Amino acid sequence: MVFTILIAVGVVSSIGAGLAAVLVVSEHFFADYGPCKITVNEEREFTIEGGKDLLSVLTGEKLFIPSACGGRGTCGLCKFKVLEGAGPLLPTEEPYLEKDERESNVRLACQVKVRNNLKIEIPRELLAIKEYTCKCTDIKDLTHDMKQFRFELIEPESIDYIPGQYIQLLAPAYEKSSEEVYRAYSISSDPKDKNAIELIIRLVPGGICTTYCFEYLKVGDEVKMNGPYGDFRLSDTDAPIVFIAGGSGMAPIKCMLHHMKNTGNKRKATYYFGTNIVKELFLTDLMRDFESELTDFRFVPVVVEPEQDKNWDVETGLVTEAIQRVLKNASESEAYLCGSPGMIDATIKILHELGMNDDRIFYDKFA
Repeated sequence: MVFTILIAVGVVSSIGAGLAAVLVVSEHFFADYGPCKITVNEEREFTIEGGKDLLSVLTGEKLFIPSACGGRGTCGLCKFKVLEGAGPLLPTEEPYLEKDERESNVRLACQVKVRNNLKIEIPRELLAIKEYTCKCTDIKDLTHDMKQFRFELIEPESIDYIPGQYIQLLAPAYEKSSEEVYRAYSISSDPKDKNAIELIIRLVPGGICTTYCFEYLKVGDEVKMNGPYGDFRLSDTDAPIVFIAGGSGMAPIKCMLHHMKNTGNKRKATYYFGTNIVKELFLTDLMRDFESELTDFRFVPVVVEPEQDKNWDVETGLVTEAIQRVLKNASESEAYLCGSPGMIDATIKILHELGMNDDRIFYDKFA
């Protein structure tokens, strides 16, 4: 009986997958939407052949919209108003839109297919986003699966950004990928160096952009990126700071620490950085330099399994466990978190338990 049910489920699933494939192929070869006019903010118009998603169409017109997931519909960042022509809201969009957003015609650009004329409204700040041509000038190994990349700007020659923001790096078509893709990476540079961008990138097995960066990108190669994007930044208060990150979440925190040093910021700050083993710690010398250069800064490595190296002075366990043990003045502090959604959600729960309100918690989730 169970075997029969499994066979039936398999047959139904196969039929569904087959029908979906037929629809995709049919649309690709037979759907002809013709020329479609897109009007942006009632100020700019252009005409393209219909059939592509709105996000890629705008990118082709050098209108850059944030998309940490590269247009896969999993980050929910590429939001703006589509006033006319978008069609009904899709199930793939619903989880990322609040009730008021749906009522005001906000859509996800990566999920809207251009099938007819569209009228859209893009926030002014996004219209100022620029594309940068850069040269890779240094690649540094940080851990077995983490590298730091330095890109010097060619055109334009300088960039202004707020510490905590990110850029979108373009991975060109290469041997293992037949199409160009954008991926979002937080800026890790010293903000006073306006002629270069540094990124800390962790290898994602099978990831199109990280595979390109780790296996194909060489010093001397030119790449394109656009930005800056994002609202993750230090607030303008005197509250003690609690930085919490893991892995490549180091990037925006490092940038903020450079900024604190450059501006003579005297706020008390403690940085909890979590890893699984001691060998995954990196940039510790730089963090110790910050301890001596900033007025009141402490770097706290947190290692799940530190037994392999008794010479390191670290907190043990998960970073959330260390926070629960060590943080004493949560209600008076502000927290800045950067890492995976699971890590951030777990940390926010602990901070709530320790008495920190939501308006004092700022984060950047790496989708």
